[in-house]
Amino acid sequence: MEPLFDFLGRYWWLAFPLLGMAGGAAKAWEQSAKRRHERRLETLRMKAELKTAAIEARSLTRGGRRGGPQIVDTTASVAPSELLGRLFAEHDEITARWLDYELDVAKLIAFPAMSDGRQPLTAAFLRAKKTADALRPASTDAQVSDRQVSEYLDAVGNYAVAFEIAEKDARRLRDSTFTEPERKRLDRAQQLLKVAIDESATQAERNVAYKRVREELDGLILLSDAAVTVLEKQVAREISAPVEKPAPEDS
Repeated sequence: MEPLFDFLGRYWWLAFPLLGMAGGAAKAWEQSAKRRHERRLETLRMKAELKTAAIEARSLTRGGRRGGPQIVDTTASVAPSELLGRLFAEHDEITARWLDYELDVAKLIAFPAMSDGRQPLTAAFLRAKKTADALRPASTDAQVSDRQVSEYLDAVGNYAVAFEIAEKDARRLRDSTFTEPERKRLDRAQQLLKVAIDESATQAERNVAYKRVREELDGLILLSDAAVTVLEKQVAREISAPVEKPAPEDS
């Protein structure tokens, strides 16, 4: 034991940095655990709501009787068609929120993880989107089975949860996954983008700025064809000519 006491007596000061490191690690673990807990609660809340809706849909579909038909005729004025209508609205709302990132180059530069399928949470969202799109009935008037309604309901719920989680993570990450030189390129692209869509700039200035935006983003953010089309329309729109005031009439 003497060598140990001798070591502790000589290097007692090491206790302070070691305690600091341990405290930092504990704090990081606590924050990570808190995030996992919040995501789990959010997922459980959504699943509980979906389960309630599914039970209600099945009950109304079967008219409160045991058994019941396997095919749900949503042309009738019963809850399944209304449920599908609400699910369609929820589905469309999530898609619109995603497109708000996908088609807005400024938002993609600010939150690049939302377009990066290599990010695990973004990839999970894109898979959930694909599943929800595939399970979506053609219309609220389509004949669908009880199982199809339930599967689509679950898919929309998973789609909503996956988007919320991916969006929160993208807003947390921002450009932190890029190197310092890459972050500078993103910042330049953001500044140039303002010129490219500025109606007060000349068409030549907007064209040059647009070209430089594409150059700065090359290899950093992959713009979809739809995003490029939207941006090009913004760049190419005509500059509003100043409205000339009519000359006063001679008395």
